[in-house]
Amino acid sequence: MTTITLHGSERHLEAAAGTPLRDLLFGEGVEFPCGGQGRCGGCRVRVITGTMTANADDHAAFSATELGDGWRLACRHTVEADVTLELAQWEMTVLGDAEAFAFTPRDGFGIAVDLGTTTIAAQLLDLSTGQVLATRTALNDQARHGADVLSRAGYALAGGATELTSLIREQIGAMVAELAADRALSRIVVAGNSAMHHLFGGLDIAPLATYPFLPEHPEALRFSGADLGWTTSAAVEVLPCIGGLVGGDVLAGVSATGLKDQRGLVALVDLGTNGEVVVAKDGRMLCTSTAAGPAFEGARIHYGMRAATGAIDAVASDGTCHVIGGGAARGLCGSGLVDAVAAGLDNGRITPSGRMADDWMLVDGVALTPHDVRELQLAKGAIAAGLKLLTAKFGATPADIDRLYLAGAFGNAINRTSAVRIGLIKTPAERIIPAGNTALKGAKRALFADAADLETLAKTIDFMPLNEEPAFEEVFAEEMGF
Repeated sequence: MTTITLHGSERHLEAAAGTPLRDLLFGEGVEFPCGGQGRCGGCRVRVITGTMTANADDHAAFSATELGDGWRLACRHTVEADVTLELAQWEMTVLGDAEAFAFTPRDGFGIAVDLGTTTIAAQLLDLSTGQVLATRTALNDQARHGADVLSRAGYALAGGATELTSLIREQIGAMVAELAADRALSRIVVAGNSAMHHLFGGLDIAPLATYPFLPEHPEALRFSGADLGWTTSAAVEVLPCIGGLVGGDVLAGVSATGLKDQRGLVALVDLGTNGEVVVAKDGRMLCTSTAAGPAFEGARIHYGMRAATGAIDAVASDGTCHVIGGGAARGLCGSGLVDAVAAGLDNGRITPSGRMADDWMLVDGVALTPHDVRELQLAKGAIAAGLKLLTAKFGATPADIDRLYLAGAFGNAINRTSAVRIGLIKTPAERIIPAGNTALKGAKRALFADAADLETLAKTIDFMPLNEEPAFEEVFAEEMGF
């Protein structure tokens, strides 16, 4: 057996020679944003002691100096010999929810699951009191095959669909068993985007990956735990999709925020790899999805990482950085990226067109690069264009929105002033409301609702495909600027 020592934690991992390093390091918090294709550099590790011979992929990814310093792509190597590696090992924080809500009591226990592309959060509830009894969170086991929906879909279409379905069913089944312990469950509700809905259900994901990007089976999925090989026979419901890549997680968010019943012009925005936008006015609701890319989650950013220990999550206008956990900075997460660009616009390092003369070293070892700025422009341009086109259907603009709810961990962490500064959102900052984990909130509410209620709600939301909007490319280009 060969020993891999993780520098800084002194953890020792044993594996047989020839074991893919990706399989070994995934459980230690190393992400593989491009699914292990060697394209993004997000899984880089540094050899401290021992030998790991640089290959062609390493030479393409790193400069001669970086190679000399020991940097390698973990996804393109197997275990060769004893080695000590430095990696961005960090503790993962997944956004839960402890907010009280109105409900009609039921008998028994239930579990609500937010099935995210990157992370999973599950909560056990006493259905008679609404009390959250326990919470479990985890990195989605599918993430080793790609951090974003498109990478995951590519792996599925290349023959990995059955494996992805098995991975997620087994993982959630284990979380359910741990949460339930010896309690008799009556109901489990799962909320996820359209891709997660299909992969969990064992459905063909090809229609979501090819034009016109519409699910063939958007309806709610229903199983018993026994059907899935779980230790419970409780009813399992996967919330329905709305349309395109707008899935049950956004539907849960609409339910949690009460968007349909609010007066005035209101919106829900989920800032992720696939950004979803819902705009409502006096009961009428429109939604769309936009391929924002993974920049908000720190992927494809040169020093990017998710929001966890060691990540720069905030940058002041004078360049002062805040690091999660208070120790040395290991990388830059999405909220820190938005702050850094906003600060760069203020201090003249970045022009309104997005031009940047050279790398900006934020702290020792972590820089903002021109490529990072471009990635953020693409992401924010897509979201801003979607929001502008949807509000136009109501004869309005994003500046007219009365209340805009930001969903998810990134929406909860982002500095609203910075979001407005870079033009990501053009609604006044005081009208922007961090809404927390609306997918989990909505899934919990669904535990107390009749099964058909959210299906009825989904049918009242009209999906607007951006690719069919004649003005989309023009508006997207306009919104690329800061």
